[in-house]
Amino acid sequence: MFKKLPKSFRNFYFLTAFIFLLWMLALDSNNLITRFQMSSKLRSLENEKEYYQEKIEEVEKDHNELFGDRESIEKFAREKYLMKKKTEDIFIVEEKD
Repeated sequence: MFKKLPKSFRNFYFLTAFIFLLWMLALDSNNLITRFQMSSKLRSLENEKEYYQEKIEEVEKDHNELFGDRESIEKFAREKYLMKKKTEDIFIVEEKD
């Protein structure tokens, strides 16, 4: 049976390369298909990382603007927590749909 194969298929180097290629394509735990899937997942995770880093920078910028000076802290406290000075009255206006 081995003698029926063409001479190039009986070559030791060809057989070794073929077995190695078969091993790397399908049989190994780090085969090429898995490598491609992992690299695509890595790219998507890196894109998510960039997105969340941009959001963190936006939140830090807003935080610095909000708590940067006394007037902005006071404005935030008045609007969010309905705080007031001793000489002021608060009127809450609710809009109906």
